[in-house]
Amino acid sequence: MSYLSPPEFVRKMIDAGESKAAMSTRDTVIRAYMAGAILALAAAFAVTITVQTGNALVGALLFPVGFCLLYLLGFDLLTGVFTLVPLAWLDRRPGVTVRSVLRNWGWVFVGNFAGALTVAAMISAIVTFGFSVDPDEVGRRLGEIGESRTVGYAEHGAAGMFTLFLRGVLCNWMVSTGVVAAMMSSSVSGKVIAMWMPIIVFFYMGFEHSVVNMFLFPSGLMLGGGFSIGDYLLWNEIPTVVGNLVGGLAFVGLTLYATHARTAPERGVEADEPTAKRAVRLGGP
Repeated sequence: MSYLSPPEFVRKMIDAGESKAAMSTRDTVIRAYMAGAILALAAAFAVTITVQTGNALVGALLFPVGFCLLYLLGFDLLTGVFTLVPLAWLDRRPGVTVRSVLRNWGWVFVGNFAGALTVAAMISAIVTFGFSVDPDEVGRRLGEIGESRTVGYAEHGAAGMFTLFLRGVLCNWMVSTGVVAAMMSSSVSGKVIAMWMPIIVFFYMGFEHSVVNMFLFPSGLMLGGGFSIGDYLLWNEIPTVVGNLVGGLAFVGLTLYATHARTAPERGVEADEPTAKRAVRLGGP
C-alpha cells in the first residue's frame, strides 16, 4: 500500500534524522545549498505571480512546487533538520550526539543561506537589468516585503518580537508537517499532495520561514529596501530561526515521537471494570 501508518513513518523520521546526522560535511552543504536555492526560486515565483495577478492566494497555491521538488530530490532545509535530527539523538541511535545534531544544523544553515543568497543576487540583477535601472514592479515588491517584515516588527517593540517569534513557530509547525507528510506515502503523487497542503497554509498566512527569508531580505537590501542588515538579523532572521526550531521540534517531531515511537501502555481491562459492571446491572451488553 502507498500509505504508511503513523508508527511506520515516525520510524522513517528517526532513520532520516540518523542519516542526516552522520552525513559528510560536503554532502550536507551541497544538499542544503540546493535546497536554499530552489526554495528561493519558488519564493521569487510566488511573489511574481502575486504581483502580476494581484491575488496572494494564487501565489500561495503555486509556491509549494519548489518545496516538493527539493524534497523529492533529497535536499535539506534547516526547518526540516530542526525536526528530524534530534529524534535520532532521543532514540539513542549509535553515533548521534548533541554535537552531531548541532553540527548538522550549522552546516545546513550555511548551505541554505549560500543557496538563497545566490538566487537573491541573480533575481536582483534580472529585475534591474544588471543593476543598471531601477527595480521593476516585482523588484519593488521584494524591497517592500523586507521593509515591512523588519522595521514593521521593530515599530511594535517587544510585542513585535513576540509576534515574529510566534509566526516562526506556526511556520515550521506547518512546514515540518509537510516534511513528515512526504513520508506517509511511497508514491510521488501521494508525497506531493501530502506536502502541498500544509505549505499553502504557511505561505498564505504570512508565517516566517527562515530559509525563505534568506532570499527575501538580502534581495530586498540589494533592491533598495528601507532597512539594514542589522534590522534583518535582529528583527527577522534570528527570532525566526528560534521560532522555527520550537515549532518544528515541539509541535511535530516530539509529539509524533512521543505518541507513535514511545507509545504509552494501553489501559488494562481493570480500568474499565466498573463501567462493564454498571452495564450488566442496567441490562446492557
